[in-house]
Amino acid sequence: MKKKTIFIIIGVAIAVFAIWYFALRKKEQVIVLETEKPTTGYISENVTATGKVQPVDTVAVGTQVSGTIKTLYADFNSKVKKGQLLAELDKTLFEASVNQYQANLVSAQSALIYQQGNFSRQSNLYKVGAVSKADYDNALYTYNSAKASVNSIKAQLASAQKNLSLASIYSPIDGTVLSRSVSEGTTVAASFSTPTIFSIAKDLTKMQVEASVDEADVGNITKGERATFTVDAYLDDTFKGTIQEIRLSPSISSNVVTYKTIIKTANDDSKLKPGMTANITIFTKEVNNALLVPAKAIKYSPDSTLNAKYKMTWVNPDKKPAGANEAYVWVQKSANELVQKKIKTGINDNTHVEVLEGLAKTDIVVTGSQAMGKSAAASQGQSSPFMPKRPGRNNRK
Repeated sequence: MKKKTIFIIIGVAIAVFAIWYFALRKKEQVIVLETEKPTTGYISENVTATGKVQPVDTVAVGTQVSGTIKTLYADFNSKVKKGQLLAELDKTLFEASVNQYQANLVSAQSALIYQQGNFSRQSNLYKVGAVSKADYDNALYTYNSAKASVNSIKAQLASAQKNLSLASIYSPIDGTVLSRSVSEGTTVAASFSTPTIFSIAKDLTKMQVEASVDEADVGNITKGERATFTVDAYLDDTFKGTIQEIRLSPSISSNVVTYKTIIKTANDDSKLKPGMTANITIFTKEVNNALLVPAKAIKYSPDSTLNAKYKMTWVNPDKKPAGANEAYVWVQKSANELVQKKIKTGINDNTHVEVLEGLAKTDIVVTGSQAMGKSAAASQGQSSPFMPKRPGRNNRK
């Protein structure tokens, strides 16, 4: 009975110890650093915007005279040549007007011949004193009026003939018809403005993107910079372009000020269509073969928990803010030593930072730290540059 009690006490003790060890005991934590070496690569600063794809040169073809569209010789997407007949208005009234003025001209010319002869007779008679000065002046006045009438009717006839010619509408350029605004039988009135009948794009193999750039970004953009864009119709394709112009006229919508920026691009494969929405990236700065560190490295600052394990050397112990194009990073010099370094920075794309001065490619930069158990830290430690590597296939000579 006494032995049984002893065994019970021992069992309870073991159970209590197990509960404390596995559940209640505070597990020892180890701080493990996250480190990376600087890399060499490409980095850029860019501006994003949206815009519309448009032809470089578009001409609106209209009519200078009013009338009814009789015949259309071109339609949407038609390829046209300069001087090609596109449409004709009903010419009945124009031809009638020409005929009327031609008849008036014949009549006026006949009157001019008569008045010219009459003036010649009156002039001869006046010279010999057979008629009065009043009769001579009257003959001269009538003769001059007849000449003026002929000239006036000639001008009216020329105007009528011009209107007749304008009833035939020709293409001013080689190009492609983008839109047609009328149909046969439509009456067009040119009294106050020129009605547009066709819109013709000169060359669809050369396109431009009209980007709306925010006022906060437009100061970083200059002519000649590289740009890329995508359109919804071809999400897997990236189109290339170049900044051609930044127009000074602002556009204001909902208190947002934007500036129209023209990006020229090639369209040799005819994928781009007028009016497509473009998602644009403009590269304002680009550097190849730059020395890069993760952006989180310049934000990292060690806390007091590392003091027990690492010797830390500060160059900015007061934690003053870095100056323009400057930052502070921590470098692991050995297994138990951290050194703060001041670096000069360039482009920061929020993922990587370009390092201009202050770091070498061989430096080991601290990007963060985390607490973990001893077993996890041991496995993590195998990847530390200061820990001996496990012999493996890649390490054998």
